[in-house]
Amino acid sequence: MAQALITGINGFAGSHLADFLLSKGYQISGIIYDLEENRNIDHIKERLTLRECDIRDEARLNEVISQSSPDEIYHLAAIAHVPTSYRNPKLTFEVNLYGSLNLFEAAKAVSRDIKVLYVGSASEYGDVRDVEIPMSEDVPLRPVDPYSVSKVSADMLAFQYFKSFNMHMVRVRPFNHIGPRQSPGYVVSNFAKQIAEIEKGWKEPVISVGNLEAKRDFTDVRDMVRAYWLALQRGEPGEVYNICSGKALSIKELLQKLLAMAKKDIEVKQHPGKVRPSDVPLSLGDCSELREKTGWKPKIPVEKTLQDALDYWRRRG
Repeated sequence: MAQALITGINGFAGSHLADFLLSKGYQISGIIYDLEENRNIDHIKERLTLRECDIRDEARLNEVISQSSPDEIYHLAAIAHVPTSYRNPKLTFEVNLYGSLNLFEAAKAVSRDIKVLYVGSASEYGDVRDVEIPMSEDVPLRPVDPYSVSKVSADMLAFQYFKSFNMHMVRVRPFNHIGPRQSPGYVVSNFAKQIAEIEKGWKEPVISVGNLEAKRDFTDVRDMVRAYWLALQRGEPGEVYNICSGKALSIKELLQKLLAMAKKDIEVKQHPGKVRPSDVPLSLGDCSELREKTGWKPKIPVEKTLQDALDYWRRRG
Protein backbone atom coordinates (compact mmCIF):
# COMPACT_ATOMS: atom_id res chain seq x y z
CA MET A 1 0.00 0.00 0.00
CA ALA A 2 1.48 3.34 -1.09
CA GLN A 3 2.37 5.86 1.62
CA ALA A 4 1.51 9.50 0.93
CA LEU A 5 2.36 12.58 2.97
CA ILE A 6 0.25 15.71 2.52
CA THR A 7 1.42 19.04 3.92
CA GLY A 8 -1.50 21.30 4.73
CA ILE A 9 -3.83 18.30 4.88
CA ASN A 10 -6.42 20.19 6.90
CA GLY A 11 -6.71 22.96 4.31
CA PHE A 12 -9.26 23.33 1.54
CA ALA A 13 -7.47 21.40 -1.21
CA GLY A 14 -5.51 19.23 1.24
CA SER A 15 -8.66 17.74 2.75
CA HIS A 16 -10.13 16.95 -0.66
CA LEU A 17 -6.81 15.40 -1.73
CA ALA A 18 -6.92 13.21 1.37
CA ASP A 19 -10.45 12.08 0.42
CA PHE A 20 -9.24 11.23 -3.08
CA LEU A 21 -6.10 9.35 -2.03
CA LEU A 22 -8.05 7.32 0.53
CA SER A 23 -10.38 6.27 -2.28
CA LYS A 24 -7.27 5.06 -4.13
CA GLY A 25 -6.18 2.89 -1.20
CA TYR A 26 -3.31 5.04 0.10
CA GLN A 27 -2.08 5.15 3.67
CA ILE A 28 -1.86 8.84 4.49
CA SER A 29 0.18 10.92 6.86
CA GLY A 30 -0.66 14.57 7.15
CA ILE A 31 1.29 17.56 8.37
CA ILE A 32 -0.92 19.97 10.25
CA TYR A 33 0.12 23.25 11.86
CA ASP A 34 -2.39 22.93 14.71
CA LEU A 35 -4.05 19.61 15.54
CA GLU A 36 -7.10 21.49 16.84
CA GLU A 37 -7.71 22.93 13.36
CA ASN A 38 -9.16 19.79 11.81
CA ARG A 39 -12.72 20.64 10.80
CA ASN A 40 -12.09 19.86 7.12
CA ILE A 41 -10.78 16.37 7.89
CA ASP A 42 -12.97 15.53 10.87
CA HIS A 43 -14.91 12.98 8.77
CA ILE A 44 -11.73 11.01 7.92
CA LYS A 45 -9.28 11.77 10.75
CA GLU A 46 -9.51 8.23 12.16
CA ARG A 47 -8.05 6.97 8.87
CA LEU A 48 -5.13 9.41 8.88
CA THR A 49 -1.85 9.70 10.75
CA LEU A 50 -1.68 13.37 11.69
CA ARG A 51 1.58 15.00 12.71
CA GLU A 52 1.66 18.49 14.18
CA CYS A 53 4.46 20.49 12.57
CA ASP A 54 5.34 24.02 11.54
CA ILE A 55 7.21 23.61 8.25
CA ARG A 56 9.46 26.50 9.29
CA ASP A 57 10.81 24.19 12.03
CA GLU A 58 13.57 22.34 10.20
CA ALA A 59 14.36 19.82 12.95
CA ARG A 60 10.73 18.87 13.53
CA LEU A 61 10.09 18.55 9.79
CA ASN A 62 13.10 16.25 9.38
CA GLU A 63 11.70 14.09 12.17
CA VAL A 64 8.23 13.94 10.59
CA ILE A 65 9.49 12.99 7.13
CA SER A 66 11.78 10.33 8.59
CA GLN A 67 8.95 8.82 10.68
CA SER A 68 6.49 8.89 7.78
CA SER A 69 8.83 7.35 5.14
CA PRO A 70 6.50 8.42 2.33
CA ASP A 71 6.56 7.18 -1.24
CA GLU A 72 4.90 10.43 -2.33
CA ILE A 73 4.76 13.95 -0.90
CA TYR A 74 2.08 16.44 -1.88
CA HIS A 75 3.23 19.88 -0.76
CA LEU A 76 0.19 22.10 -0.30
CA ALA A 77 1.01 23.93 2.95
CA ALA A 78 1.32 27.66 2.32
CA ILE A 79 0.08 31.09 3.19
CA ALA A 80 -2.18 31.37 0.17
CA HIS A 81 -4.16 34.53 0.89
CA VAL A 82 -3.02 37.53 -1.15
CA PRO A 83 -4.23 40.20 1.33
CA THR A 84 -2.36 38.38 4.11
CA SER A 85 0.79 38.44 1.99
CA TYR A 86 0.56 42.24 1.76
CA ARG A 87 0.05 42.56 5.51
CA ASN A 88 2.88 40.17 6.38
CA PRO A 89 5.23 39.53 3.45
CA LYS A 90 8.04 38.28 5.69
CA LEU A 91 5.88 35.52 7.17
CA THR A 92 4.65 34.65 3.68
CA PHE A 93 8.22 34.04 2.51
CA GLU A 94 9.20 32.19 5.68
CA VAL A 95 6.38 29.69 5.12
CA ASN A 96 6.10 29.51 1.34
CA LEU A 97 9.79 29.63 0.39
CA TYR A 98 11.83 28.59 3.41
CA GLY A 99 9.21 26.06 4.52
CA SER A 100 9.48 24.48 1.07
CA LEU A 101 13.27 24.50 1.32
CA ASN A 102 13.04 22.66 4.64
CA LEU A 103 10.68 20.09 3.13
CA PHE A 104 12.87 19.44 0.08
CA GLU A 105 15.94 19.03 2.28
CA ALA A 106 14.09 16.64 4.59
CA ALA A 107 12.85 14.56 1.65
CA LYS A 108 16.35 14.47 0.14
CA ALA A 109 17.78 13.21 3.42
CA VAL A 110 15.30 10.30 3.55
CA SER A 111 15.35 9.27 -0.11
CA ARG A 112 15.85 11.02 -3.42
CA ASP A 113 13.39 8.55 -4.92
CA ILE A 114 10.42 10.07 -3.07
CA LYS A 115 7.99 11.55 -5.59
CA VAL A 116 7.33 15.18 -4.67
CA LEU A 117 4.51 17.35 -6.04
CA TYR A 118 5.09 21.06 -5.53
CA VAL A 119 1.80 22.94 -5.76
CA GLY A 120 2.50 26.41 -7.08
CA SER A 121 -0.07 28.88 -8.37
CA ALA A 122 -1.26 30.40 -11.63
CA SER A 123 -0.79 33.76 -9.93
CA GLU A 124 2.92 33.27 -10.63
CA TYR A 125 2.22 34.46 -14.19
CA GLY A 126 1.03 37.80 -12.82
CA ASP A 127 1.15 40.66 -15.33
CA VAL A 128 0.29 38.74 -18.49
CA ARG A 129 0.18 40.39 -21.91
CA ASP A 130 -2.98 40.03 -24.00
CA VAL A 131 -1.11 38.04 -26.65
CA GLU A 132 -0.08 35.50 -23.97
CA ILE A 133 -3.66 34.53 -23.10
CA PRO A 134 -4.58 31.73 -22.64
CA MET A 135 -1.48 31.16 -20.56
CA SER A 136 0.72 28.18 -21.29
CA GLU A 137 3.63 27.11 -19.10
CA ASP A 138 5.96 29.07 -21.41
CA VAL A 139 4.53 32.47 -20.45
CA PRO A 140 7.13 34.54 -18.52
CA LEU A 141 6.54 34.82 -14.78
CA ARG A 142 5.79 38.42 -13.73
CA PRO A 143 4.30 38.17 -10.23
CA VAL A 144 2.50 41.24 -8.91
CA ASP A 145 2.02 40.55 -5.18
CA PRO A 146 4.10 39.09 -2.31
CA TYR A 147 2.22 35.77 -2.34
CA SER A 148 2.93 35.23 -6.04
CA VAL A 149 6.60 36.18 -5.68
CA SER A 150 6.96 33.64 -2.86
CA LYS A 151 5.37 30.93 -5.01
CA VAL A 152 7.64 31.70 -7.98
CA SER A 153 10.63 31.43 -5.66
CA ALA A 154 9.63 28.02 -4.31
CA ASP A 155 8.67 26.84 -7.81
CA MET A 156 12.19 27.58 -9.03
CA LEU A 157 13.62 25.95 -5.91
CA ALA A 158 11.74 22.73 -6.70
CA PHE A 159 13.19 22.79 -10.22
CA GLN A 160 16.67 23.32 -8.80
CA TYR A 161 16.31 20.25 -6.56
CA PHE A 162 15.38 18.22 -9.62
CA LYS A 163 18.41 19.50 -11.57
CA SER A 164 20.96 19.44 -8.75
CA PHE A 165 19.94 16.28 -6.91
CA ASN A 166 17.95 14.32 -9.50
CA MET A 167 14.93 14.31 -7.22
CA HIS A 168 11.53 13.30 -8.59
CA MET A 169 10.01 16.78 -8.55
CA VAL A 170 6.82 17.59 -10.45
CA ARG A 171 5.45 21.11 -10.30
CA VAL A 172 1.90 22.28 -10.95
CA ARG A 173 0.39 25.73 -11.31
CA PRO A 174 -3.29 25.45 -10.46
CA PHE A 175 -5.64 28.20 -11.53
CA ASN A 176 -8.55 29.20 -9.26
CA HIS A 177 -10.24 26.25 -7.58
CA ILE A 178 -13.50 26.46 -5.70
CA GLY A 179 -15.94 24.26 -3.82
CA PRO A 180 -17.04 23.20 -0.33
CA ARG A 181 -14.73 23.77 2.68
CA GLN A 182 -12.98 26.79 1.19
CA SER A 183 -12.11 29.65 3.52
CA PRO A 184 -14.46 32.65 3.32
CA GLY A 185 -11.40 34.74 2.55
CA TYR A 186 -11.85 33.63 -1.07
CA VAL A 187 -14.45 35.19 -3.30
CA VAL A 188 -16.86 32.33 -4.10
CA SER A 189 -16.84 30.94 -0.57
CA ASN A 190 -17.28 34.47 0.77
CA PHE A 191 -20.37 35.00 -1.39
CA ALA A 192 -21.79 31.60 -0.45
CA LYS A 193 -21.25 32.25 3.27
CA GLN A 194 -22.92 35.66 3.08
CA ILE A 195 -25.93 34.19 1.26
CA ALA A 196 -26.28 31.38 3.80
CA GLU A 197 -26.14 33.90 6.68
CA ILE A 198 -28.78 36.07 5.01
CA GLU A 199 -31.03 33.03 4.52
CA LYS A 200 -30.70 32.22 8.24
CA GLY A 201 -31.58 35.80 9.17
CA TRP A 202 -28.15 36.44 10.67
CA LYS A 203 -27.43 39.51 8.53
CA GLU A 204 -29.24 42.08 6.43
CA PRO A 205 -30.12 41.00 2.85
CA VAL A 206 -27.13 42.86 1.41
CA ILE A 207 -24.04 41.11 0.02
CA SER A 208 -20.75 43.01 0.17
CA VAL A 209 -18.47 42.55 -2.87
CA GLY A 210 -15.20 43.75 -4.38
CA ASN A 211 -14.27 43.89 -8.07
CA LEU A 212 -16.88 41.92 -10.03
CA GLU A 213 -15.39 42.50 -13.48
CA ALA A 214 -12.29 40.32 -13.06
CA LYS A 215 -12.42 37.07 -15.03
CA ARG A 216 -10.93 33.85 -13.68
CA ASP A 217 -10.43 30.27 -14.80
CA PHE A 218 -12.31 28.20 -12.20
CA THR A 219 -12.05 24.45 -11.54
CA ASP A 220 -13.84 22.38 -8.93
CA VAL A 221 -11.43 21.45 -6.13
CA ARG A 222 -12.33 17.75 -6.51
CA ASP A 223 -11.26 17.84 -10.15
CA MET A 224 -8.16 19.78 -9.10
CA VAL A 225 -6.87 17.21 -6.61
CA ARG A 226 -7.42 14.42 -9.12
CA ALA A 227 -5.14 16.41 -11.43
CA TYR A 228 -2.52 16.67 -8.66
CA TRP A 229 -2.42 12.90 -8.36
CA LEU A 230 -2.29 12.32 -12.12
CA ALA A 231 0.48 14.89 -12.53
CA LEU A 232 2.63 13.10 -9.97
CA GLN A 233 1.91 9.64 -11.41
CA ARG A 234 2.28 10.44 -15.11
CA GLY A 235 4.04 13.79 -15.31
CA GLU A 236 7.70 14.17 -16.20
CA PRO A 237 10.05 14.94 -13.29
CA GLY A 238 11.32 18.50 -13.57
CA GLU A 239 8.35 19.64 -15.63
CA VAL A 240 5.60 22.09 -14.68
CA TYR A 241 1.93 21.72 -15.58
CA ASN A 242 -0.95 24.18 -15.57
CA ILE A 243 -4.21 22.88 -14.13
CA CYS A 244 -7.30 24.74 -15.29
CA SER A 245 -10.64 24.49 -17.06
CA GLY A 246 -9.61 26.58 -20.06
CA LYS A 247 -12.70 28.77 -19.62
CA ALA A 248 -12.94 32.20 -17.99
CA LEU A 249 -15.93 33.37 -15.97
CA SER A 250 -16.34 36.80 -14.43
CA ILE A 251 -16.85 37.13 -10.70
CA LYS A 252 -20.15 38.79 -11.56
CA GLU A 253 -21.34 35.68 -13.45
CA LEU A 254 -20.56 33.44 -10.49
CA LEU A 255 -22.32 35.80 -8.10
CA GLN A 256 -25.41 35.86 -10.33
CA LYS A 257 -25.50 32.06 -10.39
CA LEU A 258 -25.25 31.93 -6.59
CA LEU A 259 -27.93 34.61 -6.15
CA ALA A 260 -30.24 32.55 -8.36
CA MET A 261 -29.81 29.68 -5.85
CA ALA A 262 -30.58 31.91 -2.85
CA LYS A 263 -33.85 31.55 -0.94
CA LYS A 264 -34.16 35.31 -0.38
CA ASP A 265 -33.86 38.44 -2.50
CA ILE A 266 -30.44 39.99 -1.92
CA GLU A 267 -29.01 43.42 -2.76
CA VAL A 268 -25.41 43.72 -3.99
CA LYS A 269 -23.14 46.52 -2.75
CA GLN A 270 -19.49 47.10 -3.61
CA HIS A 271 -17.11 47.58 -0.68
CA PRO A 272 -13.88 49.51 -1.45
CA GLY A 273 -11.97 47.50 1.18
CA LYS A 274 -12.52 44.33 -0.83
CA VAL A 275 -10.75 45.65 -3.94
CA ARG A 276 -7.13 44.43 -4.15
CA PRO A 277 -4.22 46.87 -4.67
CA SER A 278 -3.25 45.05 -7.88
CA ASP A 279 -5.85 42.80 -9.45
CA VAL A 280 -5.22 40.94 -12.70
CA PRO A 281 -8.25 41.57 -14.98
CA LEU A 282 -8.14 38.20 -16.77
CA SER A 283 -6.66 34.85 -15.78
CA LEU A 284 -7.20 32.09 -18.35
CA GLY A 285 -5.08 29.00 -18.65
CA ASP A 286 -4.01 26.43 -21.21
CA CYS A 287 -3.53 22.98 -19.72
CA SER A 288 -2.98 21.05 -22.95
CA GLU A 289 0.39 19.80 -21.63
CA LEU A 290 -1.29 18.15 -18.64
CA ARG A 291 -4.11 16.72 -20.75
CA GLU A 292 -1.72 15.20 -23.27
CA LYS A 293 0.44 13.69 -20.53
CA THR A 294 -2.26 12.42 -18.18
CA GLY A 295 -5.62 12.46 -19.95
CA TRP A 296 -7.06 14.72 -17.24
CA LYS A 297 -10.01 16.98 -17.89
CA PRO A 298 -12.50 18.57 -15.47
CA LYS A 299 -15.75 16.68 -14.95
CA ILE A 300 -17.78 18.73 -12.47
CA PRO A 301 -19.90 21.61 -13.89
CA VAL A 302 -19.61 25.00 -12.22
CA GLU A 303 -23.29 24.95 -11.23
CA LYS A 304 -22.74 21.87 -9.06
CA THR A 305 -19.60 23.39 -7.57
CA LEU A 306 -21.49 26.55 -6.58
CA GLN A 307 -24.44 24.58 -5.21
CA ASP A 308 -22.13 22.41 -3.10
CA ALA A 309 -20.27 25.48 -1.81
CA LEU A 310 -23.55 27.16 -0.82
CA ASP A 311 -24.92 24.00 0.80
CA TYR A 312 -21.69 23.67 2.78
CA TRP A 313 -22.24 27.07 4.40
CA ARG A 314 -25.94 26.33 4.92
CA ARG A 315 -24.93 23.27 6.98
CA ARG A 316 -22.31 25.11 9.02
CA GLY A 317 -23.50 26.56 12.29
